[in-house]
Amino acid sequence: MTQHAVSTELAFSQPFGSAERQILTEEAIDFLTELVTRFTPQRNALLAERVRLQRRIDNGELPDFISEMNSIKNDQWKIRGIPPDLRDRRVEITGPVERKMVINALNANVKVFMADFEDSLAPSWEKVIAGQINLRDAVRGTISYQNEAGKIYQLKPDPAVLICRVRGLHLPEKHVLWRGEAIPGSLFDFALYFFHNAEALLAKGSGPYFYLPKTQSWQEAAWWSEVFSFTEDRFDLPRGTIKATLLIETLPAVFQMDEILWSLRDHIVGLNCGRWDYIFSYIKTLKNHPDRVLPDRQSVTMDQGFLDAYSRLLIKTCHRRGAMAMGGMAAFIPSKDPARNEWVLNNVRADKQREADNGHDGTWIAHPGLADSVMAVFNLALGDRANQLEVLRETDTPISAEQLLAPCVGQRTEAGMRANIRVAVQYIEAWIGGNGCVPIYGLMEDAATAEISRTSIWQWIRHQKTLENGQPVTRELFSQMLAEEMRVIEHELGEQRFRQGRFAEAAQLMERITTESELVEFLTLPGYHLIP
Repeated sequence: MTQHAVSTELAFSQPFGSAERQILTEEAIDFLTELVTRFTPQRNALLAERVRLQRRIDNGELPDFISEMNSIKNDQWKIRGIPPDLRDRRVEITGPVERKMVINALNANVKVFMADFEDSLAPSWEKVIAGQINLRDAVRGTISYQNEAGKIYQLKPDPAVLICRVRGLHLPEKHVLWRGEAIPGSLFDFALYFFHNAEALLAKGSGPYFYLPKTQSWQEAAWWSEVFSFTEDRFDLPRGTIKATLLIETLPAVFQMDEILWSLRDHIVGLNCGRWDYIFSYIKTLKNHPDRVLPDRQSVTMDQGFLDAYSRLLIKTCHRRGAMAMGGMAAFIPSKDPARNEWVLNNVRADKQREADNGHDGTWIAHPGLADSVMAVFNLALGDRANQLEVLRETDTPISAEQLLAPCVGQRTEAGMRANIRVAVQYIEAWIGGNGCVPIYGLMEDAATAEISRTSIWQWIRHQKTLENGQPVTRELFSQMLAEEMRVIEHELGEQRFRQGRFAEAAQLMERITTESELVEFLTLPGYHLIP
């Protein structure tokens, strides 16, 4: 691979075409280089600390609340503040940074669009660079798209507020090397979005807003705070110009929400219940604990005790500190079949009603077709208020570590296991083919679903669990089912689509990450080697 040395510090392995030259300007690369040089060593140390913590949990320790910052828990401090255009976030839509998606999402009946460089984007070099161009054009209001039939998509007046989700700390950007190692994808995404858009966003009364995924500790939040503060100082911006919403989607982080808010207090505006990744993290973190094995994915719903406790604790913690408490994702897709569609909308409304009743300030959807129904639920709950920050849940019984770790009731079924295999293989096949946001069986899936599916089976094999029909879950049973479900997928999709796709590679990766003795931390890490 040719090394295109543009900066003395960073080596780019991809040639610079017209797209790259728009985004990877000399000044942008200088800024990226400063961030990478200054913050990568500490990021690497934070990732090493994750490994140490996991080793302790694997050896029998259970996650718990921490005492090292007890002094801040009792003080009556608040976060720095929330900008006007982020105070009403009752419905947010999420999706990858693809051009047509960006336009449709910003035009939807929602308050916020979370443009995603993380779980719903397969981060090929081409898509990551194109995503930066798409967001730059969206911020300037010049974005348009014409499909093959000649239909033109353009922004309507008064589009949704834009928030950029960067990649997690663990994900590299393999096409850019610093001292011979891939740089953090998070810094690549942050640096380029900020550099090209901060000035234009501030000029129109908004700002550089970010979603931060996969955080596991307050130290990681403090790292981001340093990145943000350094950036503000470098560009002569007031402290607190950069604002972030942080996803509580890992089990370790749920025990440190006060500490996370404190560590990011100048920049944070809220926390979000990233519930699908949270379920994945529960499995992954407690993988060695046979008494914490989850049942079928379909029965792990927000009314389960450990998930309800998580939602309520997040709301109470956020609102006490003046921060927004965002609800989780509705992954359903509207259906053309009226009966099925009514069932979908009823499910979504019930889920969102629970969140609104609990005190969430807003929630997530993955499809514009759900916007009106979900907006109606929150409009009714909020009335003329912009949010529910005054819902403090002060009379709640304190939530214990035991509640947050409580095992989940439900069956392990053959049908559930087979469904997990089909969904995971189809998602992996799409992801390595360059598509990270995929409709599968009526749900808009991102990486979290595949992660839950494959880690569930891994854990069932590991702890020699049995299905409700009495079959022990073994590697052999999984391999047999995988072969059978590949034939089902071929039948469902048709031979031509199956043959043209990358299903053999997807099945191989699925088999490897489900049967290896050591659980692979994120399927996107080995998957990343399979995309350009």
